[in-house]
Amino acid sequence: MADYRLIADAIAADVAAGRLKPGDRLPPQRAFARRHGIAGSTAARVYGELVRRGIAVGEVGRGTFVRAARPPDESAPAEPGGARVDLELNFCVLPDQPDLLAPGLDRLVRHGLPDALAPVGVLGTPEARAATARVLARGGWTPDERRIVFTGNGRQAIAAAVSALTPVGGRLGVEAVTYPVVKAIAARLGVTLVPLAVDEEGVLPRAIRAADVRAVYLQPILHNPLGVTMPERRRADLADTVRDLDVQVIEDAVYAFLGPDLPPLAPERTTVVDSLSKRLAPGLTVGFAVPPGHLVDRVAAAARSGGWAAGRFALAAATGWLTDGTVDSMVERKRALALDRQRLARERLAGFDLRADPGAYHCWWRLPDRWRAETFVAAAARRGIAVTPAAAFAVVPGHAPNAVRLALASAPTPTLTAALDVLATLAEGSPEDEPVD
Repeated sequence: MADYRLIADAIAADVAAGRLKPGDRLPPQRAFARRHGIAGSTAARVYGELVRRGIAVGEVGRGTFVRAARPPDESAPAEPGGARVDLELNFCVLPDQPDLLAPGLDRLVRHGLPDALAPVGVLGTPEARAATARVLARGGWTPDERRIVFTGNGRQAIAAAVSALTPVGGRLGVEAVTYPVVKAIAARLGVTLVPLAVDEEGVLPRAIRAADVRAVYLQPILHNPLGVTMPERRRADLADTVRDLDVQVIEDAVYAFLGPDLPPLAPERTTVVDSLSKRLAPGLTVGFAVPPGHLVDRVAAAARSGGWAAGRFALAAATGWLTDGTVDSMVERKRALALDRQRLARERLAGFDLRADPGAYHCWWRLPDRWRAETFVAAAARRGIAVTPAAAFAVVPGHAPNAVRLALASAPTPTLTAALDVLATLAEGSPEDEPVD
C-alpha cells in the first residue's frame, strides 16, 4: 500500500523545484489515483496532506490548486514584507500624525512619568476607564467603566475573551472566513473553531443553531475580510438566536469606529473587544475587553494569567490622547480618508466584483473565473504588489472562495492608485499571459 505522505513529499518537491507553480491545478483525485496506481482514498489523503502543509488549496466545485507562497504559519498576522506596495497590512498613519501625538507624549514625560512607570492592573486606572468608556460608546450603548479590562492590544483582548469563554477542548463558532489571528489564538488555547456559514448580510442565524457551541466570535460591523456590515434585520435575528440558545458572543469591534453607529448585538451577553490600533497606530495601542458583569472576573483573570495586561506607560499615553481630543480628531480624519479610499477602489476596479462597506479600509474582490486566487496573488507579487488570498481567512483549510482582500489603508494615495490600476490591468488579462520562469 502506497504511503500517502511519500507521494505528498514528491508533489511538494515539484512545487519547490518550480515544476509546479502557484495557481497550477492538480488533477482531479480520480485521475491522480489512476496516474499513480493508488486507491481513491489514498489520493484523498495525499490532497489532504498537501492542504494541511499549506502547499495546496481546494476551492469547492473548482478543484485543488498549488498555493502562492505564504509564511509558514499563515494564521499569524502578516508581517511587513519586501513588496514595493503592501496591500496586505491594513493600518493608517496620517502624514502629520507624529505632530498630533507629540504634545501628549511631551505632557506625559514632563508631568506624569513617575506614575506611568508604576505597575497597573488589568482594570486600569479611573482616568483610563472614564476615557475609554466614552470612546467605546456607540449606538446608545455606553460600557460600564467597572467592566473594562485593559490589554496590550486587540489581539490580546480577543485571546482573553476566548480563553475566558471557551474551555480547553471546547468549540467556538466563527464566520467561515474570519480574522486570521483568531485561528492562531484558538490553536494555542486548544479551542476548536466551528465555521459558521455566511451570506451577503453576514453570518446566518441557522448556522449558529446547528453549530452546538456555547460561544461565538463575530464581526458584525465592517467584517474583516468580507467588508460586510450586518443590516438591522439580520442583527435582530442573531440577537434572538443567541438569547434563545444561551450563547455568549465575542464581538470584535476594532473597525466599528469607521462604520455605522450601532450597539453590540446582544449587550447583556456580549463581550466587546476593541483597541486603539486602527484609531492611532499599531505601535501605539491598548486593547479593551468589555464583558457582561458576571464575566468580568473571568476575563480579567484570563488577561492576567495570559500576561496580556496593558503596560502602564502605554495606558497613560492612550488616556491622555483619549482625554484631550487627539483620538477624536484622528478618527474623524481617518473616517474621511477611508471613504476616499473606497471611492478610489470602486473607480479603479470598476466592472469587477468588489464588496465592501463604504467606510471600510479594506475590500473583498471576487476574481474573474479565469483567475485562481493563488495565481493572481503570485502574478501581483511579480509586479511588486502584495495582496492576501482568501485562503488566509478560511477556517477550514482547502475551502476558500476565489477572492483576495485588498488593504487600502497603508499605501499613500498616489501609490495605491497606481497599484489598483496595475491590478485592474492584470485581472482584465489572463493567467496564460503570465511569463513562464
